[in-house]
Amino acid sequence: MVRMIAIYKTPTNRAFFDKHYFETHIPLAKTLPGLIRYEVAKGGILSTTGHDDVYCIGTLYFESLAAIKIAFASEQGKACAVDRTILAPHDHDVQIYIFDSIEV
Repeated sequence: MVRMIAIYKTPTNRAFFDKHYFETHIPLAKTLPGLIRYEVAKGGILSTTGHDDVYCIGTLYFESLAAIKIAFASEQGKACAVDRTILAPHDHDVQIYIFDSIEV
């Protein structure tokens, strides 16, 4: 299973972020071809390494790296990438990781 994690720093306007993220961005992302599951962690995010600026974490699940590449090459994927810049205008406002994981 491949996951994409988007870690958003605390936005300047939390109300705007929340409204746009939950009413626009998530519904758009849920149209990605091959998306299996979408989870959000918001509030109560603790860091054991001293990061105190994490506001929200979105985790998207796909079957494979090939599936996620197809998803983000699609029109929906391109729209998600553009929309993400509304939530996090600068690359330092968000960290995005894509990885395959195995159970150990």
